Amino acid sequence: MRKIAAQEYPDPPICKQLTFRLVEVGEGFAVFEGETGLHLMNPMGGVHGGWALTLIDSATGVAAHSTLPPGKIHATIETKGNFARPIRADAGKVRCEARVVSAGRTVISCEAKVLDGAGKVLAHGTSTIMVLDAPR
Repeated sequence: MRKIAAQEYPDPPICKQLTFRLVEVGEGFAVFEGETGLHLMNPMGGVHGGWALTLIDSATGVAAHSTLPPGKIHATIETKGNFARPIRADAGKVRCEARVVSAGRTVISCEAKVLDGAGKVLAHGTSTIMVLDAPR
């Protein structure tokens, strides 16, 4: 994950398609940045809420993964999101900051905030993440 954030490895295809990327990762936290645009619009003219929820899911997943030992992987059990204000297609860059709240042997809980360029909360959410053995 750190090599993706450092641009030493390519971004996953979903990041390219949805115009967001991992920019920072450390023990128990991750930061993504996304670029809004017309390609993300919903029928009401704003950015589709699913985009923000995907940012939350991606950031919390990486935050959780950063706590795992070798041989373990993660899978999202549940992600919940709350939208504080509309995200406009011309909003430019937004930031999603996620952190681990609680890490157990089999379940990790995380929270995240999606922020605009001025630091205002656009959306926030939580994820419950399962710890699994990596396939052999």
